[in-house]
Amino acid sequence: MMDLNDNGGRIEIERIIKNEIRIINENPSVIKANGCAACHVLFTVANKMKISEQDAADLLSEVLLENNPLNDQFIELVENVHMKQRMMGVTFVLKSRDAKDKYINSQFKNTLNELLGDASYYGSEIVLRKLIISQIALELAQNLGIDYHAATEELYYYMRKKDTETHNEVMRLIKSVIDKTGKNRRT
Repeated sequence: MMDLNDNGGRIEIERIIKNEIRIINENPSVIKANGCAACHVLFTVANKMKISEQDAADLLSEVLLENNPLNDQFIELVENVHMKQRMMGVTFVLKSRDAKDKYINSQFKNTLNELLGDASYYGSEIVLRKLIISQIALELAQNLGIDYHAATEELYYYMRKKDTETHNEVMRLIKSVIDKTGKNRRT
């Protein structure tokens, strides 16, 4: 992965992010087929820096964490595209019940396999973190009446602003869940 301590690399990533925000704000149609604004920026960073999507995601998070004005511009972009310009979910509603059920079944199986793979490769703590973050984002989406993707970006924005505090709270919960699971197995 690229070293963000390299000032030239950091400046280049910030330049790419700022440029993509400007391009999308000027012409939201550059995000193809109701795609995600955040993912568009992420993939652009990955492509232009010639790094993996995971490395790009890590670098994007680090840059946004350390640059509050850019972080604000990024979340404003996500809000504008996902909440103001779109009415997400309309295409799903128009599908037949059978098509909806097939789509849900496919997503259900894919998600279970992904979680199992993550548990095998990264460990149960990562899976618990992923599930906790997903649950919080889902609650936000339901309570605010926004799409899940936008809720997730809002949550990440908040977590970047309160990095140490939110990290510690999530880690305490993970430890508590693991401790309780261990105690239940012994009884």
